[in-house]
Amino acid sequence: MKTFIKLIIFVAITICAFNQSTYAQEKIKIGLIVPLSGDNFLIGEKIIKSIRMAINKINDEKIEIIPRDTKSNPIDTLKVSKDLYQEGVRIIIGPVFNESTKYLDELEEVTFISFTNKLIDNPKNVISAGVNAISQLQTIKKFNDKNNLSKSIFLIPRSEFKKEIEIAINKTNIKHKKVFYYDREPTKLTKQIEDLTNYQLRKKNLEDEIKRLEGLSFKDKERKIQNLKKKDSLGNIDFDSVVIADFDENLKSVATSLLYTDVSSKRISYITLNQWFDESLLKETSLHPIYFPSINKKNYELFMNNFKKTYDLSGDQLSFLSYDLFGLVYFLIYKNDFKVSKKIFYKKNKFKGKIGVFEINKNTITHQLNFYSIENNKFKKIF
Repeated sequence: MKTFIKLIIFVAITICAFNQSTYAQEKIKIGLIVPLSGDNFLIGEKIIKSIRMAINKINDEKIEIIPRDTKSNPIDTLKVSKDLYQEGVRIIIGPVFNESTKYLDELEEVTFISFTNKLIDNPKNVISAGVNAISQLQTIKKFNDKNNLSKSIFLIPRSEFKKEIEIAINKTNIKHKKVFYYDREPTKLTKQIEDLTNYQLRKKNLEDEIKRLEGLSFKDKERKIQNLKKKDSLGNIDFDSVVIADFDENLKSVATSLLYTDVSSKRISYITLNQWFDESLLKETSLHPIYFPSINKKNYELFMNNFKKTYDLSGDQLSFLSYDLFGLVYFLIYKNDFKVSKKIFYKKNKFKGKIGVFEINKNTITHQLNFYSIENNKFKKIF
């Protein structure tokens, strides 16, 4: 009888040990949904290569990445996400495009870490991981406070991005004087900036002052008149900075219009959003200095060099972000004793990545960014 009991105990211990071993060896599956075909296939390919770099860096076989092709449309995105769910996946990195998130609320048990930087109207189970407007305005606010800039004018284009900026202004409580909306069409834009800056009035003030002095007789009359004629306008402006919420050629058009109306970056601070170190702005010397929040430039350049060296392929902003997203997901799972749970994105937490510091709280991700100026033909880190 004793021998039989010992045998039962031995079998129970063996089964328990086997189950523990099996559990320990069971991999945690993370989905990755990106475009792998069609016009955007190269985006997906770079993201996969970048995540492979992160996997090799972390070197933990507990995590398995399962990529799927979204074909850059919301219907296929939902389909492949359902397939991953059937395979036991509960965390998915992706999709890339905001449009592809529209049906993902059907999978309530799955948390999606999307590459988009848009925060508005996302399904509740989609967390935006891109560098969003709130993160950028928080950094601009820090710069403004350091430099006693409290009379900013926000210049916002009439575009789909408008609402994101409006919400970020309210969320961050950034001090500002006014929000001004403009059209990107050049002829309309110039007239709107003239109205904003009271340019025609200031120009007339200058003309009137020159005429007034010409009718007087006093010492140094000619010198003073010649000095006035070198000016474009006369009169103060009632704001100390502009935050131009635009990019590329549109940004340059707005800044050039300000310069045309005699409101140069020498008189007020030109501030804009994350420009990802657009080198074409280095050539716009008449507009310098220009200030902007962004990711860590040194880490960005190191990553790009490493990516090129590893794959003989140029990286991009999404591949840089994807490297950090795998690290972020791994970090949160590790902190939760390798248990996958929706709660890991709800708890307040911080993760230091290549981009900078990710702040996680209540299913929202924001970034602690750096701040830069463009002047003397280079990007200069302010903080």
